[in-house]
Amino acid sequence: MSGHSKWSTIKHKKAKVDAQRGVAFQKYSREIIVAAKMGGPDPAGNFRLRTAIEKAKAAGLPNDNIKRAIEKGSGSGSAESYEELTYEGYGAGGVAVIVEAMTDNRNRTAGDIRSFFTKFNGNLGETGCVGWMFKPAGVVTFDKDEVDYEKLFNEAINAGADDFLDEDEEYKVITAPENFQIVVESLEKLGFKHKTAELTRLPQNTLEITDEKTAKMILLLMDKLEEHDDVQNVYSNFDIPDEVMEKVQI
Repeated sequence: MSGHSKWSTIKHKKAKVDAQRGVAFQKYSREIIVAAKMGGPDPAGNFRLRTAIEKAKAAGLPNDNIKRAIEKGSGSGSAESYEELTYEGYGAGGVAVIVEAMTDNRNRTAGDIRSFFTKFNGNLGETGCVGWMFKPAGVVTFDKDEVDYEKLFNEAINAGADDFLDEDEEYKVITAPENFQIVVESLEKLGFKHKTAELTRLPQNTLEITDEKTAKMILLLMDKLEEHDDVQNVYSNFDIPDEVMEKVQI
């Protein structure tokens, strides 16, 4: 896999902090509502719902919130209808940005997202303007201390994984979206317990940002987008060196 984005690392480090502030709770609830609506309320037979619940629990979403979200999605709770939308554009320095949202008011969401891009020296573009720079993929992570490298590598490849990465404190299994569920369930049956499992977009190339002002504008845009209630995921291809990151205060 080429093009590891600094944002993917930053985002996962932020996740639990955001959850503690309550920022992420509504996002996880919406994903559960939509997953239950599309595939039914039983996580055993609805893989998208199952992975949504796993992510929500990992972030600290209370069980009562999860239960209510499932009930809403399956029609037994108060009705809520969300539309899934994708926005594409460029941030400061020309970095590519993709925003995935769930909203009950597309005009409000589009207006807010456009204003964020403009405020932080970027611009919202047409559909497809940067999408080609990213590869849809499934990513499954495992704690290095809990699995054997060779066994996991061999079984992941046998199950249909496209790539296997050794990064910091974890191993990453990369799959095509259509093989994601098969690989996750195959590894589970063999006793491998994953940390996270999600569908994502991987940048095929990264853009290194060494200017501090540009780096700050990019990070401010990412933060503002992530904090918006309607935004579920944000992807970008920037790579800010650690020495620059240390100097940037946001």
